[in-house]
Order: sequence, then structure tokens, then C-alpha cells
Amino acid sequence: MMLQIKNIETFYGETQALFGVSLDIAPGEVVSLLGPNGAGKTTTLRSILGLTPAKNGAISFDGKAITGAQTHDIARAGIGWVPDDRRIFPTLTVARNLAIGRKKTRFRSWSVDEMFGIFSALEHLMFRECENLSGGEMQMVSISRALLGSPGLVLMDEPSQGLAPKIVQDVMKTVTRLKAEGIAVLLVEQNAQSALAVSDRVYVMDHGKVVHQGPAGELLADTSMRERLLGV
Repeated sequence: MMLQIKNIETFYGETQALFGVSLDIAPGEVVSLLGPNGAGKTTTLRSILGLTPAKNGAISFDGKAITGAQTHDIARAGIGWVPDDRRIFPTLTVARNLAIGRKKTRFRSWSVDEMFGIFSALEHLMFRECENLSGGEMQMVSISRALLGSPGLVLMDEPSQGLAPKIVQDVMKTVTRLKAEGIAVLLVEQNAQSALAVSDRVYVMDHGKVVHQGPAGELLADTSMRERLLGV
């Protein structure tokens, strides 16, 4: 497995946010992590990244334990992150933001020209300061920056949030491209149908616990199950 999480418990101060969460992802697999707001999805990503370390349980990536590791070491091991707020340096150019994301790992490296192939508009934005970009353009930069870090696993937190339908399609096509390249993706997304359509498997969370796991296609096809678990 590229990623294994076993029975993690994560707290914000004295408040417990995750209760025995377990999940795994194989190389080249797309896994959706769905559920209502406040279910613990983003906290799960933060626990993987060491931003909000798990107090109990174990996390391993690429066969090595990363529980308790520093966030920068986890990133250098080959985990890319596309955060929900994009975290782009607004006063720097697109080119500079992308350069900051470059890392060498044991996984496949990507070039800026390949980013242009995925997001054709990006080439014309390279010398524009990021504070002048639209939401969709910022998301292109955020995803491209994650890929330039040569990841074996990409964590995507609400990548379609606030984007036009055409840009959402481009983002989901990128997820499919990553799968074809053998890169694992853990996708947190409120747009459940779009996420399920590109995913192999799905975990559904509620109140800090995993309440369902199974094939993504099964949940996509079962309207009553989707309504019961996700309200959509």
C-alpha cells in the first residue's frame, strides 16, 4: 500500500476530532473521502501531513512509518498537498510559486512543460502575480505546484470548491491523469458525484469516524445509499 492509516485518534486541544480512523490507498489508486462538513475529512489529511498529529494509531507511507514525523519531512518523502485554501503566495508570480514547490523524491518527476499540457492556460500566466488570478487559475497553480514536488501520493482537499463547471471537469481529468501515471490520490470533495466518478474506492466519514467503505461505482449507482450516507 502507498498509504496505510490504522486506528488514528486526533485531537484539537482537549477535543477529539478523529475516532479510530483507518484507511489505505494502493499505488495509482484514487480514493474519495466523503462526508458532511465537520465529519473529520480535512483533519484526516492534516493528520497524514503531520499538521495536526495523531495522538494514537499509526500512519505509514511507501512502507515507512510517518507517525509523528515533521511536515517538511513527510512532503519530501513524496506526499503532495492541494489544500482547500490553495496556500499560494499572492505577491509572487506563478513561475515563482511553481519553483517553490519543486522537490526530488523517488517518484516520477514532472516538468513545467507537462503542466502546460495539463492546464493550457497556465503557460500564459507564468509572469503574473498570483493575487491577480481567478479562483480557477489559482487552483491550476496549486495542483501544478503539488505535481512539481514529484509525489507518489497527492492529497486533494475540496479541489472543485468555488470553481466553474468547466474548471471542475479539468480538475477531475487531472485526477484521472494522475491515476494513469501511477500516482495515488486521496480526494476530499463535497461534489460527491464528480469525485465518485473518478474514484476506485470511497470512504465516508461522519462525526470523526469512518461509517462506510467500498467501491466508488457502487455508491455512485445506488441512489438510496448515497442519499442515506451523503444526503445527495
